[in-house]
Amino acid sequence: MHTTPVVWAIGDIQGCCHSLEKLLAQPDLQADPHAEIWFAGDLINRGPDSLGSLRLIKSLGDRARCVLGNHDVHFLAVLAKARKQGKHDTFSELLNAPDLPELVEWLRHQPLALYDHGHLMVHAGVQPEWSAEQTCLYAKEVEAVLQSSDWQAQIGSLFGNEPDTWHDSLTDTKRLRAIINTLTRMRMCRPDGSMDFKYKDAPDPDSGMLPWFELPNRACAHTPIIFGHWSTLGFFQQATLVSLDSGCVWGRQLSALRLHDRKLVQVHCTAALKPGA
Repeated sequence: MHTTPVVWAIGDIQGCCHSLEKLLAQPDLQADPHAEIWFAGDLINRGPDSLGSLRLIKSLGDRARCVLGNHDVHFLAVLAKARKQGKHDTFSELLNAPDLPELVEWLRHQPLALYDHGHLMVHAGVQPEWSAEQTCLYAKEVEAVLQSSDWQAQIGSLFGNEPDTWHDSLTDTKRLRAIINTLTRMRMCRPDGSMDFKYKDAPDPDSGMLPWFELPNRACAHTPIIFGHWSTLGFFQQATLVSLDSGCVWGRQLSALRLHDRKLVQVHCTAALKPGA
């Protein structure tokens, strides 16, 4: 009999609330009303109902355990007037919601890394030299900014493509940017380990770059890592890697994986975005 907690990990929702409702209603997820549900970030934006998505996830109480994705942090920055709303952003209804203060308070107190039950979850990636414990410690440095009383004044400093390489000697803003870019934006890396933020397609050996999880000498090589963020990579799993962004917002699937036995449940989604958006 399975004795450790049942955990379902769910990929990027991006405001596709109806798809999330459909997924949570599947018999396998309904079977254990006490199961933890882990969300791999990008809870909101680009899809049709960011407000409904946040309300639904928050309503799950302690069962819901989330990590923040780049779209979630971008929304907080727009709210703080540290970034401008983009033409493809779809969270206007959320910005005007009567319960916005409560939702924002909840959102900005979600972590950037989650390590429990022998699994590590991040939205995007992990630096090769980081252990699971170090990943969570570095994440807490950024979380401290987002959870501070003056977060609105500080959040703008978290954005930018430099530095693109992690060094433990980094300090102040450069250090925070390297951490948040790793955890929420990382996909492909150059042979020297530096992060490339332009490449968004599926991994291609001809690109001269490697997916972050193929960089050598990874400290987390034996720790199962669950991540999202990379819809062109799609769902795939290895013994110690689970890629969960199966392109819900693009009209593909929203995926949930039960961690202890790797049971996969997917629902098909209606496209909210057209290719190239």
